[in-house]
Amino acid sequence: MIIDSIKNHTIYPYGELWEKAFEFLRTASPELENGKIVLDDTDLFAGVDCYETKDRSEAKLETHRRYVDIQVLLSGTEALDIFPRKGLTVSEPYDTDKDAEFYEAPETAPIRVTLTPGQFIVFFPEDAHMPCLNVNDTSKPVQKVVIKLRADRLRKD
Repeated sequence: MIIDSIKNHTIYPYGELWEKAFEFLRTASPELENGKIVLDDTDLFAGVDCYETKDRSEAKLETHRRYVDIQVLLSGTEALDIFPRKGLTVSEPYDTDKDAEFYEAPETAPIRVTLTPGQFIVFFPEDAHMPCLNVNDTSKPVQKVVIKLRADRLRKD
């Protein structure tokens, strides 16, 4: 997992697709329409979504195998609970079409992050994450971009 300011993305030398993702994110604004935006064939795409944050009891704990998530809020604030994948109990087996596996959520997360606009968070295949959570037990509207970058195309230069 990485959490940092978008302006610091260049300190992570993860290759051409990483740079393409952040070219898009540097110009992304709340005026973007919801939906999928293809940035590089099937190797890099963005999903834009507006929703209300929710209580932890309504959220799902997930991992991905083929894609790395780069999550950025365009508006609002949301909490995310983060767990190491190892040792979690699977609640829904891996679905290749959705590139997602879901887990039973332990009572407390070892890491809770509050994401705000201007920051990014990256989840690698070993990072189980529960996004979309309320901050201070209050549901609020958010707009988020989730970049999906093929994990096998992410490289250190």
